[in-house]
Amino acid sequence: MTVVDPGPQALSVTADAPARRLDQFLARALPDFSRARLRQIIEAGGVLQDNIPVRDASAKVPAGARYRVSPPEPIAAHPAPQPMPLDILYEDEALLVLDKPAGLVVHPAPGNQDGTLVNALLAHCGDALPGIGGERRPGIVHRLDKDTSGIMVVAKSAPAMAKLAAAFASRDLDRAYLALCWGLPSPLAGAIEGAVGRDPRDRKRMALVARGGKPALTHYQVLRHWHGAAALLRCTLATGRTHQIRVHLAARGHPVVGDPVYLRRVPAHARALPAPTRAALLDFPRQALHATSLGFAHPITGAALHFERPPPADFLALLALLDATDAAPAAGHATAGSAIQVP
Repeated sequence: MTVVDPGPQALSVTADAPARRLDQFLARALPDFSRARLRQIIEAGGVLQDNIPVRDASAKVPAGARYRVSPPEPIAAHPAPQPMPLDILYEDEALLVLDKPAGLVVHPAPGNQDGTLVNALLAHCGDALPGIGGERRPGIVHRLDKDTSGIMVVAKSAPAMAKLAAAFASRDLDRAYLALCWGLPSPLAGAIEGAVGRDPRDRKRMALVARGGKPALTHYQVLRHWHGAAALLRCTLATGRTHQIRVHLAARGHPVVGDPVYLRRVPAHARALPAPTRAALLDFPRQALHATSLGFAHPITGAALHFERPPPADFLALLALLDATDAAPAAGHATAGSAIQVP
């Protein structure tokens, strides 16, 4: 079964039309679309005003404007099982823990309708998974961005889902990320605090906002740095906001290497690196962010579980390349010239 939308629609705003928000205008003009579906189409870039995508549902509709509404391709109402290799670290009747590769989308969405982690989990778990946590996100307690690698836990039963969700909501667990960022944060260990919400200038991005955001707190520690041009951080989250680490580091002037959303220009710090190393970091095709450890109480037995995984090969290759530039240790960490110690 698929969710079917009406086809592309062309709309014109009359000169005497009252001023309205875009979502309100479209809801009146296109009654076959639900309000929720229209908002999804807007955010996905499916509404063009004079051939330019408009992604802000609250944007004012000017008189005389021309719109074209092009819904994304139909999305399956129930994701299909699709066998794919999974790097499973632990599994029992209640849950499984896996190391998600970079490039794998967690659950189906416009533009990524299949080939997701959910599709793979449905094939792996069979009848145990459907119905747990919602049809489109069965068993998904938390998620990682498509291009963030690392450890995830998935619930396989309703009681496990409820208790794991509560643990994540209360932050009653241990979770750490490795991030390779531009520059050298000061101090070498500290916290970044600031409410995170939708960027009012670009709804596809998050940002530190003065109003309307959710409180966010990231703790970090510099493990190693390279001539002040780049640093390897271990980050832990006191809150769990969308893109939190990426937003907080970018706001401090230390965006994550390779970040396609929050790295908007060549950092000044890059000049301190040899040209080949600088080019490799600037050309890295994804954010250098890895969920390296996860510890929590088993939701059924209460047993303490802890998992650690090093970054994938592409991330490690960057660290090795930087190592060749004679890295400087952060206080209390590895000595210059020694191998980088990561979990």
